Amino acid sequence: MTKWPRRFAALALGAVLAVMVACSAADDSAGPTPPSELQVGGALLSLGDLHLLACSAQPYAVRTQTVGTAGGTIVVGTHRLVIPAGALAKPVQIKAEQLTGKVNSVRFSPEGLKFAKPATLSLSYSNCSPLLLLKRVVYTNELLGILELLPSIDDLRSRTVSAPIRHFSRYAVAW
Repeated sequence: MTKWPRRFAALALGAVLAVMVACSAADDSAGPTPPSELQVGGALLSLGDLHLLACSAQPYAVRTQTVGTAGGTIVVGTHRLVIPAGALAKPVQIKAEQLTGKVNSVRFSPEGLKFAKPATLSLSYSNCSPLLLLKRVVYTNELLGILELLPSIDDLRSRTVSAPIRHFSRYAVAW
């Protein structure tokens, strides 16, 4: 191995390890985090620091399912939404769409539906460009402008990123 690739590999590994250590550190700050920023270890990430992950287009997929007070799981394309028991006060017909485009994105309706308990959204990025940086789930507008950064868990083995969501709209994978 030549000096340049070895230095680059060491630098990349060091950056990944630093991010992983920062993400695993306990956050002792008090009070809610503003929706435009997320405290990750000692670092504060802002919306300006985020980029949507480049992916090959997934086929459009749609799933409509009624979920009641007992909760349920909705799988649409390569993505999954788990709604816990007690999150909904009555049965609701939910439409989930896997949208096609350069980023992995999903849309849920009825738009604005709020949960009493957060649901867990898991987005796959198995069809995306390999990137050693941690992925995040972001809430976006219809033009894929990032509106909110969600606290996320990136599972590198399954190539999915998961986050709690409290309402319906459009979500995507970012880094």
